[in-house]
Amino acid sequence: MNIHEYQAKQVLKNFGVPVPSGHVAFSADEAVAAAEKLGGPVYVVKAQIHAGGRGKGGGVKVVKSLDEVRAEAERMLGMTLVTHQTGPEGRLVRRVYIEEGSDIQRELYLSAVVDRETSRVSFIVSTEGGMDIEEVAAKTPEKIITVSVDPASGISPHHGRHIAFALGLSGDQVKQATQLVTNLYRAFVEKDMALLEVNPLVVTGDGNLVCLDAKINFDGNALYRQPDIMELRDLDEEDPAEVLASKYDLNYITLDGQIGCMVNGAGLAMATMDIIKLYGSEPANFLDVGGGATKEKVTEAFKIIMSDDNVKGILVNIFGGIMRCDVIAEGVVAAARETQLAVPLVVRLAGTNVDLGKKILSESGLTIIPADDLDDAAQKIVAAVKEAA
Repeated sequence: MNIHEYQAKQVLKNFGVPVPSGHVAFSADEAVAAAEKLGGPVYVVKAQIHAGGRGKGGGVKVVKSLDEVRAEAERMLGMTLVTHQTGPEGRLVRRVYIEEGSDIQRELYLSAVVDRETSRVSFIVSTEGGMDIEEVAAKTPEKIITVSVDPASGISPHHGRHIAFALGLSGDQVKQATQLVTNLYRAFVEKDMALLEVNPLVVTGDGNLVCLDAKINFDGNALYRQPDIMELRDLDEEDPAEVLASKYDLNYITLDGQIGCMVNGAGLAMATMDIIKLYGSEPANFLDVGGGATKEKVTEAFKIIMSDDNVKGILVNIFGGIMRCDVIAEGVVAAARETQLAVPLVVRLAGTNVDLGKKILSESGLTIIPADDLDDAAQKIVAAVKEAA
């Protein structure tokens, strides 16, 4: 789960991390009031969306008067902000963050991620702050340093010193960096973060370290124990289909392809998407209905797939271990009738009550293409979509 920049900064501030003062605003009047609280003389108006690259898209502006604050807030609020992370459709700006200006002397990069290869939290740092880290990695990979922390022993001062020296800091800044890294690690672990990115981390004119930007992504599987973080969720920033899927405990992610997939089990879902690509098409989604889905849950899953206008065909691939094939069949039939299905549908069933499931499908009166195995199913749905095009 992602949160806005101003929310991320408040989370970090609660752990003693230095961030600039600022206030969120939902109108131009609120933006001016926020600036008045800060006192000036320089303000930064920042559009708040769940995407990076806002500055390049016109979503971050430095201004020097209350009139300019109002003008920029009026311009940003309600605009569709397009960045390299939003795609061409962009994101609607519903709130702005008014922040005090900073005297920036140096811009650095710092992030923390869960490194699945080492089962550790890894800090990734670079002296090239303020730039796309992907560009730095491609052109000057030697400027990226990784420091890993073993969760068994936890964070230690030497981690902070290592990072400080990698960033070219000296004197009191080394002490600041050591404390900063310690506090960031505490926040990362205690709040079940999956990604924490500070870009840029700046050195100010008076020699202090300040997190000028903050992006946080939380582990969705741990949100049940983070009620305060759940309160920060902004459903307007999420895919409506994914929000709906979460209400029915469905694991759903929208993709860019043409073939909708409904599968039980994450591994089988990945294999299904792979074989669709093997035969020359692209999956429109990842959808795992789980092992104990009901008829109603399957029906909703099917309807969510059909809500995507890009879907030109559907592949249902079920291996019934815990899941019963007759329950899947009943849900598919009910949803196909309710949505007045008008695209090709291929169904492959195997496992518990498979014969009953196939009977329900064959006697439904619907145009459903049966398949014997996954390979057969993938070939049939790809062919059917191409034929219907």
